[in-house]
Amino acid sequence: MTLIAVHRDPGADATSLRDRVVDEALRQAESQGWEAVHLTEVAARLEVPMAAVLAEFRDIDAVANAWFQRGLEALLADKPDGFAHWPEAQRLEHCLLAWLDALAVHRRITVAMLRTKAHLPHLHTWVPMVFDLSRTVQWWREAARLPSPYGTRRAQIEELSLTGLFLATLAVWAGDASEGQAQTRRFLEKRLACGSRWMRWVPGGHAHDRGHEVARQI
Repeated sequence: MTLIAVHRDPGADATSLRDRVVDEALRQAESQGWEAVHLTEVAARLEVPMAAVLAEFRDIDAVANAWFQRGLEALLADKPDGFAHWPEAQRLEHCLLAWLDALAVHRRITVAMLRTKAHLPHLHTWVPMVFDLSRTVQWWREAARLPSPYGTRRAQIEELSLTGLFLATLAVWAGDASEGQAQTRRFLEKRLACGSRWMRWVPGGHAHDRGHEVARQI
């Protein structure tokens, strides 16, 4: 699950090809399943040389990584006006839902990608996935503008808690067939509300009264 941004500037043509490959792979996956997608067939459908596809993606797992990149970009996207003054639980909720909403259009395929990556014999995918999860949670903290400095006791507890919340929410989302992902949204809201209460007792907390409650966080 490579969810960390990998910044590149490949040029307009290459960027267009990357997007086309990802979109075509997803299209094929919707009809025949993720594990049945082959880059040779993707290249054939796009009528481009296989070498051009290989220059962008070393394998089909790299295509999955590019798909998750879109979710991360949504998580890090510009925030609404006044976002910095929202309660921290609401900021966390907004950012994670942005990630989930960006991937929801292909939720079934996204879940299949994750299962393929987590398959134990696939050491080359599930081992990096553990580290990528940690980096993603760090990006989530930054996007939500949690102020605890990296490496402090409070930041470490936040990262551990958010990792558990991320995985638990992802598990609910994977089977959520409700309209607008309402089940996932209720789950996340309740867990954040619970976490905000006990985190007030963790050393290193803070409180600023600006007419908004900004000291609550998981």
